[in-house]
Amino acid sequence: MQLINRIKSHPGLALIILAYIAFISLGMPDGLFGVALPSIRFDFSVPLNAVGFIFIASTTGYMLSSFLSGALIARLGVGRVLAISCALTGSVLIGDTLVPNWTSMVMLGFGAGLGAGAIDAGLNTYVAAHFGEGLMQWLHASYGIGITLGPIIMTFALTSLNSWRAGYRIVGIFQIALAACFALTISMWRRKEDPAATEQPKRLTDYQTPVGETLRQPRVWLSVLMFLLYTGVEVALGTWVYTLLTESRGVSPAAAGFWTGSYWAMFTLGRMLAGLYTRRISANALLRGSLVAALAGALLLWWNPAPVTNLIAVAICGFAIAPVFPALVSGTSQRVGERFAANTIGMQIAGAGLGGALIPGIAGILARQFSLEVIPVWLSILFLLLLALQQFLSRARPAHSSG
Repeated sequence: MQLINRIKSHPGLALIILAYIAFISLGMPDGLFGVALPSIRFDFSVPLNAVGFIFIASTTGYMLSSFLSGALIARLGVGRVLAISCALTGSVLIGDTLVPNWTSMVMLGFGAGLGAGAIDAGLNTYVAAHFGEGLMQWLHASYGIGITLGPIIMTFALTSLNSWRAGYRIVGIFQIALAACFALTISMWRRKEDPAATEQPKRLTDYQTPVGETLRQPRVWLSVLMFLLYTGVEVALGTWVYTLLTESRGVSPAAAGFWTGSYWAMFTLGRMLAGLYTRRISANALLRGSLVAALAGALLLWWNPAPVTNLIAVAICGFAIAPVFPALVSGTSQRVGERFAANTIGMQIAGAGLGGALIPGIAGILARQFSLEVIPVWLSILFLLLLALQQFLSRARPAHSSG
C-alpha cells in the first residue's frame, strides 16, 4: 500500500519503473529466438542460411522506426509511440505462432523491428530528456535482464509445454499488457508545466526540429558514426571471441564458453555499477576512461602472452565498454545541441542497428581472408577510432541553438 501511494504521489517514479519493465521486455524477444531457432527451422523446413532473411527484415524495420522516432515523438508524443510500438511487437510475436510458412514469419520480422526500434529510441530519448545519467545506465542494464529471461521462458515452453509457440505467446501477451500500461499512462508521459514559472525550460522532447535540418549537421553524422562503431565492436567481440579461442588458440569449448560468458557477465555488472558512480565523474571522463580501458583489453587479447590473458582481456573489455552506450545517449545534446538531440538519438539507434550487423560481418570477412587472429587487431583499430571521435566531439562544442 505504501508503494502504491508513493507511486501515485510521484508519477515520475511510475514512469521510471514502466521504462525499466519496457526495456526488460525489449530484450525478451532477442533471447527467445536463439533457443527457439532449431524448432522453428524444423517446423518450417528451412535451411540454416535462410535464417539471415529474418535478421535482414527485422534490422530494416528497426533502423527505419528508430531513425524516424524523433519525428514520431514530436507528432504523437512519447506515450503514444510506446503504446503503439509495444502493441505492434506483441501482435507480431503472437502472429509468428499463427503463420503457415517461413516467408510469412520473415515478413512479420519487419514489423517486429519497427516496434523494437521505436521502443528503444523512444525510451532513450525520454530518459535522456528527463532523468540523469545513472538512470540511463540502469535502463540499459535492465535490457540484460530481459535477454536473460527470454531463453528461460523459451526453455520452459519447449520442455514443459512442448512448443516454441507457447514461449512466443507468453512474451507476446506480456508485450500487449505493457502496451495497455503505456496507453493508460499517456498523460503522465507529457511534461507537467509549473504554473508559477514565467518561462518553461525546453526539454529534448519539446523540440520539433525537421529531420532534414538535422541531417545537414556534420556533428550529427559523426555522432551516428560513433554508435555504428561502438555497437559493432560490442557485438563483434561477443560474437567472435568463442570462435577465436576454440579454433585459433586451442582453448577447450568449456573454457571458451566460460570466458565468453565472462564478457557478458562483466558487461552487465559494469552497467549496474556505472549507475552508481556516474554522478561523481563527468560523461566525457567516463567515456574516455572506458574506451582507453577497452583498447587496453583489445591490445592484450591481440598480444596473448599466456592463455590466462584471454580471460583477463575479455573481462576487461566487457567491463570497460559497459557504460559507453548509455553515456553516449545521455551526452547527445552536448555533442549536437539540444535542438537536434531528439532526432539524433533516433538516428544513433538506427546507426547502432546497422553497426551491429556490419562490423561483425567485416570481422568474419577479414578472418576468412587472413586468419581469426586478425579479429583483435580489428577491434583495436575500432577502439582507436572511437577514442579519436570522442575526443574530437567533446572538444569541438556545437553552436548554441534555441528553439
